[in-house]
Amino acid sequence: MFENIILSFQSVWAHKVRSILTMLGIIIGIASIITIVSTIKGTNEQIKENLVGSGVNAVIIRLYQQDYPFESAYAQIPDNVAVITEDTRRELENLSSVKDASLFYQNEYADGVYYQNTAFSGSMYGIDAHYFDVMGYNVTWGRNFIPDDFSQFRKVVIVDRSVCTSLFSGADPVGQTLEIGGDAFTVIGVAEKTSSSKPVINSLSDYQMYMSNNGGTIFIPIDTWPIVGRFDLPQNVAVSTARTDDMTKAGRDAADLLNDRQILTSTGNYSYKSVDLLEQAKQLQEMANATNRQLIWIAGISLVVGGIGVMNIMLVTVSERTSEIGLKKAIGAKKKRILSQFLTEAAVLTSLGGILG
Repeated sequence: MFENIILSFQSVWAHKVRSILTMLGIIIGIASIITIVSTIKGTNEQIKENLVGSGVNAVIIRLYQQDYPFESAYAQIPDNVAVITEDTRRELENLSSVKDASLFYQNEYADGVYYQNTAFSGSMYGIDAHYFDVMGYNVTWGRNFIPDDFSQFRKVVIVDRSVCTSLFSGADPVGQTLEIGGDAFTVIGVAEKTSSSKPVINSLSDYQMYMSNNGGTIFIPIDTWPIVGRFDLPQNVAVSTARTDDMTKAGRDAADLLNDRQILTSTGNYSYKSVDLLEQAKQLQEMANATNRQLIWIAGISLVVGGIGVMNIMLVTVSERTSEIGLKKAIGAKKKRILSQFLTEAAVLTSLGGILG
């Protein structure tokens, strides 16, 4: 076998141009398939990152009325939906698929918020001590909330980078005073997401969704929320996971626990559901894969063409070396031995083409 390999390399080297042209089909086919497969994987990861984010495996669980998120601006929270307690949060945290859990309120279109004479156009969140860890925020300037901020109902806020730009014109906001619902709140810090992923805008609806919150976000302690909350907003839950692939299970498990603990009567109208971005990403990936599989088949045709080229050149090689074959037979070489030599040469050609491809 080793001798056949040496003879094959000698034959390839003796006919360099012909060998390169023979390998060309294999090179193009292999390179095309690797490129397409790499593009598929890269596209899938980009879809996942665009929807889920990079490095932040957080799932939001919200109260739904049938198939739509509950809108408290148009209706009061029903009596059969209980308040989520700290004990329930700990139960969520103890789920096998969950790393950490947080309770929070959110108002995506906060009004009555002013800095001096400038009105704020953005969102306001009432968060607990776990929210920043779950959602991947770091306080990069000033300080974070401390236990006394919650227990003593302090009127303090943390803002994100967008608020620094839109409301404070890039100046240091720490120590400044915001008016929220007629009450004075002191800015104590600036929070920034650790994730590097940014929204990808591909349509007008994406643009409108992103631009609706371009004013930024204000965070206040969850215990202080009733001071400024004008509507009876439902509580939301955020859970984080150690791995991105666990997000779907964590969201499903958390929603099941909340429906079991918090929905007091089974009416069928209200339930907690997870906002499963990972599942949405998988659906988009499957749509992309359906198209990409066709591209792989098309690229595979070039491999077939390359294989036919190798077969053709080996037929030519056999014809050229008729005298050599006759001599080997004359000295006792078996047909199987001669066949293995030509098959080894074909394998060397295709292997070189594959490596270069």
